[in-house]
Amino acid sequence: MEIKAADVMQLRKMTGAGMMDCKKALQEAEGDFERAKDIIREKGKLVVAKRSERTASEGVVVTKIVDQKAYILCLACETDFVAQNVEFGASAEAMLEIAVAADAADRETLMGVKNAEGHTVEEMVTEKSGQTGEKVEIAYYARIEAPYCVAYVHFNKKLGSILGFNKPVDEEVARKIAMQATAMAPISIDENDCPAEIVEKEKAIQLEMMKQDPKNANKPDAILEQIAAGKMRKFFEENTLLNQAVVGEKESIREFLQRADKEATVVAYKRFALEA
Repeated sequence: MEIKAADVMQLRKMTGAGMMDCKKALQEAEGDFERAKDIIREKGKLVVAKRSERTASEGVVVTKIVDQKAYILCLACETDFVAQNVEFGASAEAMLEIAVAADAADRETLMGVKNAEGHTVEEMVTEKSGQTGEKVEIAYYARIEAPYCVAYVHFNKKLGSILGFNKPVDEEVARKIAMQATAMAPISIDENDCPAEIVEKEKAIQLEMMKQDPKNANKPDAILEQIAAGKMRKFFEENTLLNQAVVGEKESIREFLQRADKEATVVAYKRFALEA
């Protein structure tokens, strides 16, 4: 049957799929828009299956703050060409809005949340794969809650952070700390919340390095432990947010924050970066 250009355009607006995909779907569905939409969604599933082994290393990171909660989501794809498409960014924002409305606790929960049309976020992701012809996935999603929240996304939209403070702080101070967290990738807020497995692994590495150094051949283990402890202090200074030096300065983030408000501290932190 003949498919009118206006119908193709209408289906494109409804689904975001390419013009040729919309035309073929309408032809196969004999002009039935609902069936054509289903065909496009089915195509998305085929794309997902075919490209499941591909790496989705491009995409966009989006954030939103609502009252005392902050949300961060990354919608990933295969190429920067797709990631920079306005419609792709809009899809990421739409999925984030669904997460906020549902106050989804984690990625697994979010994938099952439905939009206004009754489609789950998982189905939306699959449909996006069909539209782009690429592997598309929600690479990351997290939510935090704190008395005062701030978010920062790098200009390339490939990395971002959300932070929570124990009380309201100066907006510029909070933003600078969020920018630092995004750029410097601390593994935790402070020494006491650094993952135990990371601490133990680093300790083991430092001890082994001490033992391999000929200068330490005759030193007892207790002395080596002390040397390793000193190196761990350096590790925490470099890898935990509050102990990191402010970029270009000598003072730590903790000192910088407490210079603005002695009672203020960071109580929540999430960061994500797309890795090529």
